[in-house]
Amino acid sequence: MEPIAPPGATADAWSAARAGMVAKLREYGIRDPRVLAAMSRIERHRYVPESVRPQAYEDGALPVGEGQTISQPYIVALMTELLALTGKERVLEVGTGSGYQAAVLAETAGEVWTIEIVEALGRRAEATLREQGYGGVHVRIGDGYRGWPEAAPFDAIIVTAAPDHVPQPLLDQLKVGGRMVIPVGGQYQDLLFLRKTDQELVRREVIPVRFVPMTGEAEKGASR
Repeated sequence: MEPIAPPGATADAWSAARAGMVAKLREYGIRDPRVLAAMSRIERHRYVPESVRPQAYEDGALPVGEGQTISQPYIVALMTELLALTGKERVLEVGTGSGYQAAVLAETAGEVWTIEIVEALGRRAEATLREQGYGGVHVRIGDGYRGWPEAAPFDAIIVTAAPDHVPQPLLDQLKVGGRMVIPVGGQYQDLLFLRKTDQELVRREVIPVRFVPMTGEAEKGASR
């Protein structure tokens, strides 16, 4: 059974649904204790519209408005786990969406910068993050293709919308030794894990995924 909390659920019911979600993540192979602890604490139902809140702890993507979605919990957990965060890192997220992934990063990294191209969504996410105690997350409305140069370099970068190539500006803003997780492709994508060394960019395909496309400059489709 998927963990479902009914309309008007009590705090205990939400907590039980969240525990069920985390149990599923363990079954699916998520092992990082800091990621599991973060997702045990964060109230995912606060980051989705009321109409879909009963499904907040199911392992599926949900609409959050403006044609965007909140990623399924497994993908959030996997992408965060791949970054191997210790709690001291400076992390950039491209694609704030609902703000949920930024909250997970705030619990597992040191400092978080997040960029959302859809203004209404970004403002809503910023308000939700503030309400949930993550006012220290830096939120910018704009095109994430070029990253956040004045805050760079970053120890880790996570991209939650899919371009058809890895944006060079993001690679440039990644520290040597830094990690990036990004879906790349067209209608269907590969989730890539990238690690920057002083000599090369190590690249690994993780799993097939399906994200909303990265809009803005990424749509020009030419590698920089």
